[in-house]
Amino acid sequence: MSEIKRIGLLCSGGDSPGMNCAIRSVVRSAINANLEVYGIQRGFSGLLEGNIKELDVSSVGNIIQHGGTILQTSRCPEFKEAETRKEAAHILKRKKIDALIVIGGNGSFNGAYTLHTEHGIPMVGIPGTIDNDISGTDYSIGFDTAVQTAIDAVDKIRDTASSHERTFIVEVMGRKSAAIALHVGVCTGAENVVLPSENVNVEEISNDIKRGIKRGKNSSIIIVAEGEKEGLSHRIQEQLKADFELDSHVCILGHIQRGGNPSGQDRFIASGMGYLAIEELLKGNNSFVTAYRNGHVVAAPFDECLEKKSEYLPQYINLVKTLSI
Repeated sequence: MSEIKRIGLLCSGGDSPGMNCAIRSVVRSAINANLEVYGIQRGFSGLLEGNIKELDVSSVGNIIQHGGTILQTSRCPEFKEAETRKEAAHILKRKKIDALIVIGGNGSFNGAYTLHTEHGIPMVGIPGTIDNDISGTDYSIGFDTAVQTAIDAVDKIRDTASSHERTFIVEVMGRKSAAIALHVGVCTGAENVVLPSENVNVEEISNDIKRGIKRGKNSSIIIVAEGEKEGLSHRIQEQLKADFELDSHVCILGHIQRGGNPSGQDRFIASGMGYLAIEELLKGNNSFVTAYRNGHVVAAPFDECLEKKSEYLPQYINLVKTLSI
């Protein structure tokens, strides 16, 4: 592999709190190693547009505490086309960018890895998605902040639920991932957690609510992972009323879970991942993901981190059910 002098950096897909921390770490670690760093605005779309500018130490000052990404992000469906990736490779070569670091999720990683295998461009993936659903890593940047944001919201909803003796169905993000729903369910004392991609047992939800009422509870919280089909929470609400004569209110948290100041954990792990990305590139590693495994940031083979984690640990489900009695 030729010597690396210039590095490209972009964010792709959904934003997550802590991306700015990773950007800052990459830029300052690279400059400390006498490398040039070029920020690519708006992900792969910005790369195709040539929206690239050099970043210096000052350009990443005072960003560590902010959510979102100063590089902005986007989804780029056309990057699935071979000709599009070929053009992206040509742009990187014309700009004399020797390696590319991509902060994003599963879809972004697949596009990045394909670009590497087709055109030999050294490639680093930094996992950034609130769903924490990337294979090969125990953690992705933004998850802790998103969970805490949802917990804060549910705690406030619980105040109102108790005051008015109501049942609230609170929908959190997670189209294929149960991670946010399970963590929020345990941490807020929810009476039930509805996971994605499962057949919803509304009768069981009804029984859980009524069990609480019998022992004197005046409110219930049901946490719902949004799933792939829109409107799940409203369908549960309608069935509870029609089949079990139970009134409930729906609250969809939505994109507030993506924003906000990153937590200490997200800042720390993101900073470690950005630093390791540069260290490994300098060692000649040209295809890897900065994974978090067993409490440490490590360089994992890129091809181990291309799938979505859809499994959820049974003990977490049992924990929710046991503590909700």
